[in-house]
Amino acid sequence: MQFENALWTEKYRPSDFSDIKGQKDIVKRVKAFVEQKNLPHLLFTGPAGVGKTSLSLVIAKKLFKDGWRQNFLELNASDERGIDVVRNKVKDFARTRAIGDVPFKIIYLDECDALTREAQQALRRTMENYTQNCRFILSANYSSKIIEPIQSRCVVFRFKPLDKKEIIEIIDKIAHDEKIKIDEKAKEALYEISEVDSRKLENILQSCAAIADHITEELIHSMASMAKPKEIREVLQMALNNRFIDARNKLLEIMLAYGLAGIDVIKQIQKEILELDTDNKTKMLLMEKCGEIEFRMTEGSDEYVQLEALLSQFALAGSNK
Repeated sequence: MQFENALWTEKYRPSDFSDIKGQKDIVKRVKAFVEQKNLPHLLFTGPAGVGKTSLSLVIAKKLFKDGWRQNFLELNASDERGIDVVRNKVKDFARTRAIGDVPFKIIYLDECDALTREAQQALRRTMENYTQNCRFILSANYSSKIIEPIQSRCVVFRFKPLDKKEIIEIIDKIAHDEKIKIDEKAKEALYEISEVDSRKLENILQSCAAIADHITEELIHSMASMAKPKEIREVLQMALNNRFIDARNKLLEIMLAYGLAGIDVIKQIQKEILELDTDNKTKMLLMEKCGEIEFRMTEGSDEYVQLEALLSQFALAGSNK
């Protein structure tokens, strides 16, 4: 495969069990299934970008070798979430026999927590009827959205978020392979902004590398459209010190500079509340206000008015102290 113009999310996708970061226990158990060629139905749950799809592809490649594409069907339930996808695509693939010496095919259904309840019921019946010819690997962010009859038919693996050391290892490998220099502060920024999602991390890095060979914290924040934590903290401290107008102007300036939406700002403010130099009771009250303002924004309220209202709560909290 030519990787010259490839997306880094695909270029650096793990191709072996040993390449998968942070899920040692899961990889060990799944690898044993593959070696015995005795795979049960699997349900992978956990946040985005922690290796669910990558592990599924590694399973298929190790089981079927060169013929993995003929024996592996990948569907995304977010695109096709109705009952028809189960009745048509899944059944058509499941009812034919596998090619090669493995007695079953694999259907990988990504984001299956987006399937409607009726589609999940149809999927349950399909899993029962075609178990001789087919194994299912289901992937979901939230296992609670998968009906109990499907969960009981699968071995459930709960993927953990990657820790900081594993994220830094990914960054260092890409930096080495792509011959780019990444500052230590830029690595910290990447870790914070990616929110342990390796896909998000690789997309931000590729965007930055297209602009410069030396990647800095400023470039990361600019490319990810996120303000620096210290800038947000400065705004909040101004408001707490009863400098409401200064805080309002500074926040508007930051939003325009980074192209931030109101929801993005609220998420950053919520993180920085914990770092403020104030007592725990005030922090809890301000956190509650963040939740209220975020709800109003999702309901359609004007984001600038709501952010000003939030800053006024910070100013009031400061004056009460």
